[in-house]
Amino acid sequence: MRGVTGRLMLLDTASLYFRAYFGVPDSVKAPDGTPVNAVRGLLDFIDRLVRDHRPDELVACMDADWRPQWRVDLIPSYKAHRVAEEHEAGPDEEEVPDTLSPQVPVIEAVLDALGIARVGVEGYEADDVIGTFTGRAKGPVDIVTGDRDLYQLVDDARGVRVLYPLKGVGTLQLTDEAWLREKYAVDGRGYVDLALLRGDPSDGLPGVPGIGEKTAAKLLAEFGDLAGIMAAVDDPKAKLTPSQRKRLDESRAYVAVAPTVVRVAGDVPLPDVDTTLPRAPRDPAGLDELAMRWGLGGSLQRLLATLGA
Repeated sequence: MRGVTGRLMLLDTASLYFRAYFGVPDSVKAPDGTPVNAVRGLLDFIDRLVRDHRPDELVACMDADWRPQWRVDLIPSYKAHRVAEEHEAGPDEEEVPDTLSPQVPVIEAVLDALGIARVGVEGYEADDVIGTFTGRAKGPVDIVTGDRDLYQLVDDARGVRVLYPLKGVGTLQLTDEAWLREKYAVDGRGYVDLALLRGDPSDGLPGVPGIGEKTAAKLLAEFGDLAGIMAAVDDPKAKLTPSQRKRLDESRAYVAVAPTVVRVAGDVPLPDVDTTLPRAPRDPAGLDELAMRWGLGGSLQRLLATLGA
């Protein structure tokens, strides 16, 4: 990771372009009639984020594999309901709206022409790329995502926070440890244990039956962490209800593997990229061509003005 040691902003790019796609009408089209609502919406998002938060470094983190096999091997239901088509030779195809899929290569081409670092690593999700960049960062980190899983990276001591979009990216929830404790009664490190106990239907994580968010938070407050909770299952004196003890005992196989699935990887082999926020496009001619071909208009011009400011 080359660049300065100022504020690093990491974009969960797919999370943001999905939001742009659903937030910007599909009447926003290229000259040939192809919808470009996700492309233009994402450019507007990046413009607003750079203007409001002034990062020194910026990385668009990508899903090179949205459902890594090493996670599926541990929990076969992981994201299974989102598979559109299975592929033996490579990553399964994710169910994506018909008019969004063709926009993703355009987004990638525009980011590359702008000179915004774009990183996806085979066998890993964008979350894992974000986790690894965060672990290596020398300065403060802003993670922009609509995925609560990344709350696990929040760390006040290191200046790591999550900017969670509530409405577009104009209204962001600044998630720090104080917010996490108030909302979930855990810090960033404790969020993994809370998430795997509670489960997450959107990711195909079953959780421990009968243990929802509030019960999980109470158990973590009582016993410290997941290991403490499981030790309590074997301790007849521990304050667990009979049903909690039974359900946790029956979920041992899940509890043994879930932390590896839920925790973002911190050891992704990242390429050597310059993460410095570009002041001018890397490929001006290529960018002009993309702007004409896809009718990127004011969205691109505003971002260029913000980057050059």
